[in-house]
Amino acid sequence: MLTDAAETIRQILASPAFHRAKATIAAEHDRMVEDLIRLTEIEAPSFNEDVRAQAWMEMARAHGLEDVAMDDEGNVTAIRRGGGNGALVCVAAHLDTVFPAGTNLKVRREGNRLFAPGIGDDTRSLSVLLAWVRALDAAGIRTRADILFVADVGEEGPGDLRGMRHLFQKGPYKDRIDAFITVDSPDIDRIVTGGIGSKRYRVTFRGPGGHSFSAFGLVNPMYAMARAIDQLARLQVPSSPQTTFCASVTGGGTSINSIPNAVWTDFDLRSSSAVELARLEAEFLAIVDTAVRAENQTRSVTSGPVTAEIKQTGDRPAGSTDPNTDLVRLAHAAISAHGFEVSFEASSTDANIPMSLGVPAIRIGSGGTGGRAHSLEEWIDVTPEISIPGMAAGLATLLGVAGVLEG
Repeated sequence: MLTDAAETIRQILASPAFHRAKATIAAEHDRMVEDLIRLTEIEAPSFNEDVRAQAWMEMARAHGLEDVAMDDEGNVTAIRRGGGNGALVCVAAHLDTVFPAGTNLKVRREGNRLFAPGIGDDTRSLSVLLAWVRALDAAGIRTRADILFVADVGEEGPGDLRGMRHLFQKGPYKDRIDAFITVDSPDIDRIVTGGIGSKRYRVTFRGPGGHSFSAFGLVNPMYAMARAIDQLARLQVPSSPQTTFCASVTGGGTSINSIPNAVWTDFDLRSSSAVELARLEAEFLAIVDTAVRAENQTRSVTSGPVTAEIKQTGDRPAGSTDPNTDLVRLAHAAISAHGFEVSFEASSTDANIPMSLGVPAIRIGSGGTGGRAHSLEEWIDVTPEISIPGMAAGLATLLGVAGVLEG
C-alpha cells in the first residue's frame, strides 16, 4: 500500500510532464468536443452498439494504441504499453445509451451547452479517454503499468453489464486486470466505491380466462398479481444498507369484459449489500408463490389454476471497494488536488463486476457539468474552464494508479 497517496499525486502534478499533458488537454479541447459530437450522433442502444464501436475502434487505432480489437461480446479493447512491472490498469467508458433506434441524436448547441440524448451518459467519457491518450503521448509520459482502454457494451438497463461480464470472466484479459476505473457521466467530484446490486424479474401470471360475467368465480391471474404487488409493497427493508424494491411495468389482459388469461409485471430489487439483496429476493419469490396459492384457494380452479412464470431479466452483483485501497486514496487525492470536494457513493455501474470479483474498482466522472441524463434534453457544458479541470483530475487519477516511469 502506498504510504502517502497525496504525496504521490503532488509529485505527479508538479512534474513538467503533467503540465505538458494538461496543456495538451487544453489545446485540444475543441478536438475532444468534435469527437464527442461525432460519437453522440451515432446510434448505440444496448445490444446494437456495433456502429459506434467501429467508429471508436478506428479512433483508437488512429491514436496509436496497440492490440486494438473487438472481443466476442462487442467491447473494443486497446493497449497503451507501460514500461514497468507488467501490471494492467483498465480504464473504461460504455458505448451504449438508453435510447432506442430512431431517436433523434443530432447535437444542438446553445452557447457552450451541448444537448443530445446520451451526450453525457456516457459519450463524453468515450471522447475523454481519447483526449487522455493524446495528452500522455504529447507529454512523453511512460507509465509503469500497461493501460487497457475499453469502450464497452451493455452497461445500461437490459444490457445487464454484459460487456464487463465478458471482459472479466471470458475475454482475453480475464484474470489479468489489477485495477479498474470506469469513467461514467461528467461529475468528477463523486467517486463510486460501492456497487448497488439488482435482481430484475418479469412475472407472468396465467389462468384459464373467461367472460367476466358468465365465468365469474373462476380464478383470476390479475388478482394473484395484485396480491403479490400489495404484499411486496408492505415489506420492511433496511435503509442501511440501502435496499429497495419496485413493481415498475405491467401489462396483459384482452378486454374489459374478460377475466384475463395472462398478465405480467416487471419487478426491480436492489441493495448495496449482497446479503440483503439475497434476502429480499427470497422474500419476493415467496410472496409470488403465496399469492398464487391464495388465489387458487379463494376461487374456482375447475377450468384450471393460476400459475406464475418467473423469468429473471437482470442480475447485477453487489460489491464494494475498500476506501483504504491505493486506488481510492489516489483518486481522492488527485481529484481533491484540483479543487473538487469529493464525496463517496454507491451506484450501479460497470464497476459492479470487478467489485464483485474482488478487483479494486471505482467510478469517476469525465469532468465538467451536465444534467437531464436519460432524457431527450440531456446536456453537458463544454466551457473549457469547467471541463478541463475535471479532465485533468481524471488523468491524474489514472497516472497515480498506473504509476509514472519518466517524462
